[in-house]
Amino acid sequence: MGGTEHLTVRREGATLVLTLNRPEARNALSIPMLVGLYDGWLEADADAEVRSIVLTGAGGSFCAGMDLKALAGQGMAGQEHRERLEADPDLHWKAMLRHHRPRKPVIAAVEGPCVAGGTEILQGTDIRVAGESAVFGLFEVRRGLFPIGGSTVRLPRQIPRTHALEMLLTGRAYTAREAADIGLIGHVVPDGTALARALEIAERINACGPLAVEAVKASVYETAEMTESDGLAAELKRGWPVFDTADAKEGARAFAEKRPPVYKRA
Repeated sequence: MGGTEHLTVRREGATLVLTLNRPEARNALSIPMLVGLYDGWLEADADAEVRSIVLTGAGGSFCAGMDLKALAGQGMAGQEHRERLEADPDLHWKAMLRHHRPRKPVIAAVEGPCVAGGTEILQGTDIRVAGESAVFGLFEVRRGLFPIGGSTVRLPRQIPRTHALEMLLTGRAYTAREAADIGLIGHVVPDGTALARALEIAERINACGPLAVEAVKASVYETAEMTESDGLAAELKRGWPVFDTADAKEGARAFAEKRPPVYKRA
């Protein structure tokens, strides 16, 4: 199991939990964190026993965005991490889910600040849970910067354009309730319980047919920008093969026998 000094990895049943672990800096992104994140996404997809991923942060924070000093190498621990980044100049975008999408569902469990790069990573996740005191926002324009992690493309596709433009152009902070109201997150829970709720959702996903889950996720994303007719054709191409799997046969047997299914990814 992977991980770095700024990214911890652990298993909770069939869920891989990735924790941004730099609480003294509100989990601001560093090179070791980005390397650990990308390796975590790859580990989850490579392990047939992993059926979902939960992304969270340590110390009551999710992620306060990029740490420019750390990314410049000041105070960076572990030269091997910089060598990984130099070997793959796209690694940081893959880590932030800009240029990489895991096959397995990704659930974000947010406490505290989830701003700038944190909100950009959030847009690459599939299901989102936040504590009541969580804070969201894309602050880049306030600093004369551009939210280049994908937000000008993704955000208007995930929430109404008027809300997306207000968030992007004002750079203001949003409460968890506001974020839920505009559709950026799906659940607001008492502070300190976001991870527990995310794991509950993960367990429900884990109980489903893993091949079906992966196919459904893939279909949602690959048809998002298609016409309805093209999307429906792509859905059939993606969905029909699932009916021929051992998973589908096990699901039917379990239903007939009134028992929980036991899926083996075959």
